[in-house]
Amino acid sequence: MSLVTADQITKTYMMGELQVPAIRGVSFELQPGSFVSFVGPSGSGKTTLLNMLGCLDHPDSGRLTVLGTEVAGLSRHAAAEFRGKHLGFIFQDFNLVPVLTAYENVEYPLLMVQRRPVAERRERVMALLEAVGMTAHKDKRPHQLSGGQKQRGAVARALVTQPDLVLADEPTANLDSATAETIIELMRHMRDTQGTTFVFSTHDMHLVEHIETVHKLVDGVISSDKEAARAHA
Repeated sequence: MSLVTADQITKTYMMGELQVPAIRGVSFELQPGSFVSFVGPSGSGKTTLLNMLGCLDHPDSGRLTVLGTEVAGLSRHAAAEFRGKHLGFIFQDFNLVPVLTAYENVEYPLLMVQRRPVAERRERVMALLEAVGMTAHKDKRPHQLSGGQKQRGAVARALVTQPDLVLADEPTANLDSATAETIIELMRHMRDTQGTTFVFSTHDMHLVEHIETVHKLVDGVISSDKEAARAHA
């Protein structure tokens, strides 16, 4: 069974009295364990599409099914519960909680959403902090971290719940090439060992080269031509 099925989904926003189509009749399927990227120019609909996959927004029409659930019909509470149980997010602007340490930021989903026991939380958090090279910075708050360190913490937080699907908006944008390579390999390892599906929105050609399926978005319309998508990333 497909992990994600999108069937002619659309999304239009209102800017004053002007209707602005963001997604125009997009259809695709994602299989479990996919490593997929959406590329395209600014305003092409990439972020809108990721938001709909992440139950942060919903299509105006068409059908979007994630893990067998038609997500457009979820209430706000049910959508939040679904995200906490099944999804991980990596945001370009990190979205770390300012008053929490790096350790506490990574631990937060386990504490608030999945309510894991203390020993299990610590084991998972420390393993991921080590994997992303953040052990030495675990007691620092976001304002004490560099952009790259914040992003590594954000990646660890997204993976700590062992989600079925991770949605990543420019996950390597603030990383040097060596750290980016480490992060990419960590995500591939999660995919290979746990079957985690990763969906990226990116302009990073180094990341695109690691992606197995690349979809190009232009004006809210999708193309599956991998080479053409890479050429325009």
